[in-house]
Amino acid sequence: MKKNKFFILFSIIFIIILLFSFSQFSFSADPKIVTKLNSAFTKIKGWIIKLATPAAAVAVGTGIFMKKFSFGDEERLRIGKKLIRGSLFSYGFVLATDLILSAIKSLIG
Repeated sequence: MKKNKFFILFSIIFIIILLFSFSQFSFSADPKIVTKLNSAFTKIKGWIIKLATPAAAVAVGTGIFMKKFSFGDEERLRIGKKLIRGSLFSYGFVLATDLILSAIKSLIG
């Protein structure tokens, strides 16, 4: 009877030690889906930044050419100014969003 109690007590203590020692290591990593989502969002953010720069440059260039070759047409001048202003604000918004996300990531991680 003493052997059974000893083995039961030893088993319980061993299981408790295992649970407390390995729980720190087994739950410290992110799940695979979270890691994949984070890397996907990082890639998407990079693509948006890479696409926004030439798109803004083309839009500003188009607006400048519209203003330059309007030949006094007020509507084309106004459209060219709106195009330049809108593209610069949009590009600034994309860069500001990237800056804010980087700041949040540095505060969290």
